[in-house]
Amino acid sequence: MSTPINQGAPPAPPQQGGSSRATTALVLGILGFLCCQLCAPFAWYIGSQELKAIKAGTSPMAGEGTAKAGYILGIVGTVLLILACVWIIFMGGMTVLSALAHRGS
Repeated sequence: MSTPINQGAPPAPPQQGGSSRATTALVLGILGFLCCQLCAPFAWYIGSQELKAIKAGTSPMAGEGTAKAGYILGIVGTVLLILACVWIIFMGGMTVLSALAHRGS
């Protein structure tokens, strides 16, 4: 005589990992913050789209933290990119004005 082996609740379903878009946003955000600011706007955009997809329920909730980190790093990297462009334009303008001033002397 065999007895059924029903002891406790059924096992929990396996945990879902974050989506690859969340990971992509994080990687681009890190690159955009550290060394290649041209990646930052893409991280901002992809992170934003992934957060919208998570809120809509079309992407797993497990990727929310990763997508949010990529989104924030994308914003910071984009600000650094804008500041670098302004600095280059300003310093380039100052160089041209300096060259013109010395040329007239």
